[in-house]
Amino acid sequence: MPEPDKVQELAAKYDSPETRLTYEDYCRMPAGLRYELVEGDMRMVPSPSVFHQEISKRLLKSLMEWVEGKGLGLVYDAPIDVVLSQHTVVQPDLLYISRERLGIIMKANIQGAPDLVVEILSPSTAEWDRVTKRRTYERYGVRELWLVDLEGRSIEVAARNEMGLETIRVYPLGTTVSSPILPGFVVDVDQLFR
Repeated sequence: MPEPDKVQELAAKYDSPETRLTYEDYCRMPAGLRYELVEGDMRMVPSPSVFHQEISKRLLKSLMEWVEGKGLGLVYDAPIDVVLSQHTVVQPDLLYISRERLGIIMKANIQGAPDLVVEILSPSTAEWDRVTKRRTYERYGVRELWLVDLEGRSIEVAARNEMGLETIRVYPLGTTVSSPILPGFVVDVDQLFR
C-alpha cells in the first residue's frame, strides 16, 4: 500500500492522446486545479509535498535576493503560466527572466521561454520533468535548467549550447551549485537540503 504522502503525488493524464488541445482549451479548465499542456497533451499537476515546498521556498529566497537585489531581472514561482506555444503551457516550480527580456511578462502569464527554469522532482513527476519537460524547454529556448532531485539530494544543471540543453554537472551533497547564466550566484547543496 502506498504511503499517504505519495498518493497525493500521483499525476494522471487528463485527456486521450488523440486530442491535441490548445491554450484556449487550457484556459477553460476548472479553477482551483493546476494543469500543464505540452504539445496538446493536458496533464493535471499534483499538489507538491511539504519537503518540495521547503526546497522551493529556500531556492526562491536565494534567487530573488540575488537576481532582484542586483536588478538582473525577475523571479517567479508556481503556479504561473508560461505560454510557449498555442499547444504548450507549463508551470515551472521557479523561473528567472532577465532584465533584457522582461517584455515577455504579460498581465495573465509569461509569453515565451524563461532564461532559467527550476523543476523540483517528485516521485510521480520525475520522468515527466526529466524527459518531456526538458525536451520542451530545450525546444523553446530555455537557456538553463535545474532539476532538483529530492530523493537523490542533488541538483542537475543543464545549459544551452549548440546541441540543446546539455548537462554540465550533477551537484551532490557536499558541493556548491553555480549558474552559468548568473555568474556569482551559488547554492550550497547541504544548506538547501538541511
